[in-house]
Amino acid sequence: MGTLQPQYASRHPTCAMPKRKKPEVNADVLKGWQQIATFLGQPVSVAQRWANEGMPVKKQGRYIESSREELNHWLGRESAGEPVQIATPETDLSAELKRGLSFVRNQGRNPKKKVA
Repeated sequence: MGTLQPQYASRHPTCAMPKRKKPEVNADVLKGWQQIATFLGQPVSVAQRWANEGMPVKKQGRYIESSREELNHWLGRESAGEPVQIATPETDLSAELKRGLSFVRNQGRNPKKKVA
């Protein structure tokens, strides 16, 4: 008999291993600094600094995670009314650009008064 030929390998009992199922991925949950930073469009160091300043992240074992919804909500609060949007494939970028330009134009007409 000798060695197994590739054509017979599929019949050999040690080669018929069951396939592992991939764990279900929650699209809303970002796991690890790299995913969070990529979502925010910032370097990892900025995401870590923002977490120290109050950005919502949870420690799960030795990993950090957060949800897209929590981060968008936090960005909205931190922006003090300025338009903030994380671009996704479904985002209408022209509408967001118009909204941002409108905000800037209105800021020019109504400048905020600084308190001394």
